[in-house]
Order: sequence, then structure tokens, then C-alpha cells
Amino acid sequence: MAGSASRYARAIFELAQEEGRVEEWSRELEVISSVLENPAARAILDNPSLAGETRQQAVGELGLPGIRPPGVNLMRLLVASGRTGLIGDISEQYAALADESAGRVRATVTTAIPLSEPDRESLGRDLSRQLGKDVRLEARVDPSILGGLVLQVGDRLTDASVAARLEQLRRQVLVK
Repeated sequence: MAGSASRYARAIFELAQEEGRVEEWSRELEVISSVLENPAARAILDNPSLAGETRQQAVGELGLPGIRPPGVNLMRLLVASGRTGLIGDISEQYAALADESAGRVRATVTTAIPLSEPDRESLGRDLSRQLGKDVRLEARVDPSILGGLVLQVGDRLTDASVAARLEQLRRQVLVK
């Protein structure tokens, strides 16, 4: 199914580039995702006991503000093909394509306690400078890392957490 999500994302991205509406599609996909991932909407749109025509009509009656006809058509296509569950992956992969095209990179920093806004901004600026790209930084909190941080930039992971260091020390002690 991930291949399907990738194909949808690429097709939407190519359309968005042709239209010059990459950012608009990003916003629309967020709205579409929130609707299609809503349990009440899924109960209707994914219900095989309802006729396909009824489910398609339900999509049209949602009346979502800010969703242009191509976005509604995407929703109808996903409902008709029984692939509404792909919307999260489609949205993620589309965002990755949009970021790559714009020279941006997404990064996630995980700390044991919440980062202050100035620290988060400083880390984002430092990463942007080091990578030579605009970095969109997401901050997460995971008390189990005890201290330090875990930084994921694209597919690179840097684990500078206290928990990782303790695990390294434990392995060294066991080996000797």
C-alpha cells in the first residue's frame, strides 16, 4: 500500500507544480486528512454496506471550506477505491516532495523535557546553517531518554541521549 500512497502523492505533486499551487495542496491535504481520518466520517465513507453512489454523494455533501474541486475529486477517488486509509501516507509523502522541491528538510528533535522556544529556534537556525537548507524542526518530548537529545534529519539519526550513553556503557562493561 505504501507504493500506492507514493503514486498518489507524486501525481498530486506534479499537478500542484503544474498549477503553481504546491502550498495550497499542502493545506488541502491537511484538511482532507483530518476529514478522512475522522472516525465518524470513516464510518460512512468506508462502510461497504452503503452503496458506492451513497458514499460518493456523502463526499460531495461535506462542503469543506478551502477544498477545491480537484481535492474533492481526490476524496471521491479514495472512497471509490477503498483507500481512504492511505491519506495519512499520501499527505506525508506529498510534504516530503514539497520540501525537497523547495530545498527544505524536516528534522525532529526529541528531548527528555520540553525545549524552550528560544532553544528550539536556535537549534533550527544552527541546523539550517550546517545543512545549507531551510530546516523545519519538530520538537518532541520523551522522558525515557533521561537527558540529552535524539535528532533525526531525514534518514540520519543522531542519538546523544543519556539513555543511549548508559546502554553503551552497559555493553562495554559486559564485554570486558
